[in-house]
Amino acid sequence: MNYDDIVLETFLKDQLKLFPQKVAKTKEEADEVLSDCLAEVLNSEEEVLEYLEDEMDITGMTKEEVIGADEVFVLPDGRFLVVEG
Repeated sequence: MNYDDIVLETFLKDQLKLFPQKVAKTKEEADEVLSDCLAEVLNSEEEVLEYLEDEMDITGMTKEEVIGADEVFVLPDGRFLVVEG
């Protein structure tokens, strides 16, 4: 999957939120990492909640806790990037 510049730039800037060290230095590397992790770009908090209900145990977590999880990157245009490290 080819991710757009907003997704790639946000991931490059915030990747240490999820990984203990940088895993990508360029947009091309970021695209590879996100593709390998099967990262998803979602359009709303509701989509994030629905997606993560299927992918991980979020039982008992508030919406704010889910959106604030290390795997969830809030994009500047209002979308969300979910990366399963």
